Amino acid sequence: MSHPAFLRSSLAALLFVTVSVSAAAQSSRDALVKKLDSLTGAPVVEGRAVGIAVAVVKGNDTLLLKGYGKADVEWNVAMPPDAMFEIGSVTKQFTAAAILQLRDEGKLSLDDDITKYLPDFPTRGNKVTIRRLLDHTSGIKGLTEMQEFGALSVSAYPRDSAYALIKRYPFEFATGDAQIYNNSAFWLLGMVIEKVSGGTYEDYVEKKIFAPLGMNRSSYCNSGEMVERRAHGYGYQQAGLRRAPNNVHTWPFSAGSLCSIAGDIVTWLKALHGGKVLLPKSYAEMTTQSKLNDGTPLRYGMGISVGSDVRGLKYIGHGGGIAGFVSEASWYPDAQLAVVVLMNSNGPVSPGALASELAGEILPVTRPNVVPFVGDAASLVGKYSGPSRGREMTVEITPLAQGIALSVNGAAARPLPWVADWTFRQGNTYLTFKRAGNNGPASELRFDTGGGHYVLKRK
Repeated sequence: MSHPAFLRSSLAALLFVTVSVSAAAQSSRDALVKKLDSLTGAPVVEGRAVGIAVAVVKGNDTLLLKGYGKADVEWNVAMPPDAMFEIGSVTKQFTAAAILQLRDEGKLSLDDDITKYLPDFPTRGNKVTIRRLLDHTSGIKGLTEMQEFGALSVSAYPRDSAYALIKRYPFEFATGDAQIYNNSAFWLLGMVIEKVSGGTYEDYVEKKIFAPLGMNRSSYCNSGEMVERRAHGYGYQQAGLRRAPNNVHTWPFSAGSLCSIAGDIVTWLKALHGGKVLLPKSYAEMTTQSKLNDGTPLRYGMGISVGSDVRGLKYIGHGGGIAGFVSEASWYPDAQLAVVVLMNSNGPVSPGALASELAGEILPVTRPNVVPFVGDAASLVGKYSGPSRGREMTVEITPLAQGIALSVNGAAARPLPWVADWTFRQGNTYLTFKRAGNNGPASELRFDTGGGHYVLKRK
């Protein structure tokens, strides 16, 4: 039989160890939170951002939910953690989810041709399915890249004006042959949602997505509406900081016209990736990499990027940008980690890079090994050109003592780190050469940005 004194001492020792482990864990968490706080606040302290609202949530543990800088510079209003921002293209995943919900209800098919819902749309001999609108492979000219867009976007023209403009332009490539990030496609998806649901796009997202999830501070943006704790947008220009003009939300529509707060977007990310928004089949399709006609995988699903972030961490997410605002909503599935960065200034700070930096403090980052290229560089040297977002892209490849260098549209050439086979990397952009044969020169360069897959032909 054990002696009572021995039992008491054993229990005391166990309690001491438990308390020590708990204290160490708390100390480690406190240090992490302090580092996350410092990283997020730095751009404001350094004068590179006006204001930031951030949320970092791992599982059920909120590591950071805080505002930094100013929501309104003129009135010296501090940024609250629940400030409302225009989230730009983070809107696209809500539009994609709305389409997939309607598919779950049997009201449409992803393989329906767009002319089933918009019979007057000129497809110019292409079969443009809803699926090809969702992954930016339709070939339709992007609305924000049209020369008229700048002047029209600040004017309150009827929405039909945007539709007429989209219909006017020729396609940039045959549907499914390439990928160019495309606001026109998601604008058209908003019209499909309205045709199928029988209501407005605004009503659909607010009643079918925001309300059921309790996203009470999320809505379709309305610049003329009185909104509590709304952040005002700014931009850094050569003349200094300037207040951004109010965005006219006729134009971004279902491609970029939603407003939200950091906490609501965390709610969204946890619900979407937790099976509360879509049926399993639709969620799987949304978060699976799409493919081009030739089978080439893209780093994009439906309204959302799928692959890895700039640090190589497994990631599902999307950024956004609209006059005065930039944003990032990132989900790291292996750790059930949500990172949301909302900023009320266009300028030198990337919300995606900041979100990745925050995630890198929580998740292990594996640095890629940089090894010299051992292939035939001479077969890659030359000029390649083709359509890219906003303009024709011309790339020149030049040889180095070991490997190759890249110049884009006449910019200074930069060395390209080698990945494997005929693939190289510049930041988070992958460049893959296609060769006619094992010994022949490269005939094509695939320029994969994550949201675009440009097919550049050798001159």
